[in-house]
Amino acid sequence: MALSGRAQITVVKPIPARATVTVNASKSAGAPIPRTIFGSFLEPIGNSTYNGLWAELLVNPSLEENLWSAKNLQALVHERPELVESSALGLPLPWEPLNAKQGNRYEPRWGHAANSWRSLVVIAVSGQPTGIEQEVYLPVQRTLAYKGSFFARHLSGPSKLTISLRKRNSSDLLASVTIDASADEWKKYDFQLQLPEGELQRLEPADFVVELNGDERVDLDQVSLMPADALDGLDPDEVSMAKAMETPLVRFGGNFTSSYHWRDGIGPRDRRVSMLNIAWGIPEYNTFGTDEFLHFCDLIGAEPQVALNLGSGTPQEAAEWVRYIDEHWRRHSGLFWELGNELWGDWNVGWPTTDEIAGRTLAFSKAIRAVDPTAKLIATGGDPDWFHSWNEHQLSNPAGTFDYLSTHFVVTNTQTKLTHPSIDFMTQAAFALPVELGRKLRADQQQIDEHPEFAHRAHVAFTEWLFIGHRDGVPSFRNMGGAVDTAGFFNMLMRNADLVPISDMTGIMEFAGIWKNHGQVYGAPGYYAFRMYSTAHPAQPIEAVSNSGSYSVKNGVGRLPDIEDVPYLDVTAALDASKRTLSLFCINRSLNVDIPADIAIQDFAAGANAEVQTLRSASVSDENDEDEPERVSPVINQERVSRGRMQHVFPHESVTVITLRTAVSR
Repeated sequence: MALSGRAQITVVKPIPARATVTVNASKSAGAPIPRTIFGSFLEPIGNSTYNGLWAELLVNPSLEENLWSAKNLQALVHERPELVESSALGLPLPWEPLNAKQGNRYEPRWGHAANSWRSLVVIAVSGQPTGIEQEVYLPVQRTLAYKGSFFARHLSGPSKLTISLRKRNSSDLLASVTIDASADEWKKYDFQLQLPEGELQRLEPADFVVELNGDERVDLDQVSLMPADALDGLDPDEVSMAKAMETPLVRFGGNFTSSYHWRDGIGPRDRRVSMLNIAWGIPEYNTFGTDEFLHFCDLIGAEPQVALNLGSGTPQEAAEWVRYIDEHWRRHSGLFWELGNELWGDWNVGWPTTDEIAGRTLAFSKAIRAVDPTAKLIATGGDPDWFHSWNEHQLSNPAGTFDYLSTHFVVTNTQTKLTHPSIDFMTQAAFALPVELGRKLRADQQQIDEHPEFAHRAHVAFTEWLFIGHRDGVPSFRNMGGAVDTAGFFNMLMRNADLVPISDMTGIMEFAGIWKNHGQVYGAPGYYAFRMYSTAHPAQPIEAVSNSGSYSVKNGVGRLPDIEDVPYLDVTAALDASKRTLSLFCINRSLNVDIPADIAIQDFAAGANAEVQTLRSASVSDENDEDEPERVSPVINQERVSRGRMQHVFPHESVTVITLRTAVSR
């Protein structure tokens, strides 16, 4: 069906009235599937760490300035215009005055702060409550207990401070505690707050307040508020959902890598300096640093995969970080280390030219190998659609410089070769992308194998992948269409396990992963697709043949515009390590046709029932959010299997995992 001009979707083979799927458990369909294709990706961007995984409820707890880029500051003030007045009074954003009618009762001070560079003097109005407040969203659906701390330096007058939680823009107290902060030098004060049952509802905002009375003057710094059930600073809901993914790797990296200095994020948290995250124009408090990252990995059962600073960093700094993590992690050696992130991009601080990249990679490799000879090194490679020239420079290095070349594919599905594409065209073109990616990866590996120093020793590490859409109805990382893209990507990876043994989905927090808004944690549809695949534990791909029809794309998504022979029903089958569980990973890419299928399982003694997980929704655009956190989530059913045969109807635009287990022990 031609859509416009040269852009078209061509039906190669029509969808039959009834498809057949034949799976043969005795026929291998490729290399063993490493668990590491189910890696994930964590970067301090948006609310992924701060205001997300990191359970701190306050923004800018150190009362600093210059923590946002002008663009992000403009967006913050646009969203909350009341902060214009706060800024005029000298308050650090997003803090507000308790009573704006009192006028100028605040003075920022530099050079004698308890933390970082700046503190805030609050000057009370005699007989009137004076102080600062900040809007917070508390996870009251999970806990009513909160704990916190602040640093204070008493200057004059009375010395008592009241810490409270109140209804938003109201004097109605939810919980409060009074503390005598009488020390005239910086001192840390701890507090606890307990909310009454039912007084604050899920998603309802509250105010956190620091209040003075009388004619008191006090210097404040480093204020903190956390749920009492935080796991050494980590949000327990996000940790629980991350653990359920069973991801074996968490990549700590991204654009922030090229200006990140790891020593800023170790040592006592109260002494770590807040600064601007240059890559994303947002605050970097450094309270989530190396030790906290390792703690997170430990809690969810994942191994750390760390991207090193090859932008503004030095080989010595990188080697010392390797040594530090080796000494503080359970394995002590042999971890995955990425030598920079997207160093070909001028958005990365200190990006090297093509003439510099090989030498810089070699210098860092030598420094790391000297500390840990068993380290697994991932050098920065090019993206699948343009890698050749960049990778050729990297492959000029001596043997052993690296074990993998990275590749990324962060693509905008709405950027097609056609100027005015239809929603349906963009959707079918987006669904086809993983198929063509698999073909590109073959060419990537072929180039590596053409260099004797790396042939059959180095492979591809897909350390970032993400599908973005900027129009309603088009697959994007937050919606159901993004889940179909995610599943298609995993089907492609399982078929190319010999080429790509490492993959990190963007991301474990936000994007296609776990979100937190207004205190509510939830997963994107792509999170559930990831979990459906990872928890099935595929280990050995086996033959799966389907006659469900196929289509081709011409002038589609600009990065990979022409894609031939895309199956409507994409089926990959695999056994687990015990060979007692067989899983079918199925994607229906059709936009409007449910596909009934007869499924035959050969050489596998399946039990009488199959477990069927189905991820689908009424629209590709459907998302989960804080109001409906499980709007799009898997439905699990049992279906009959008789003599190795079963029937199933695959809904259009859906992801299905069918799990069969042996009836008898083998």
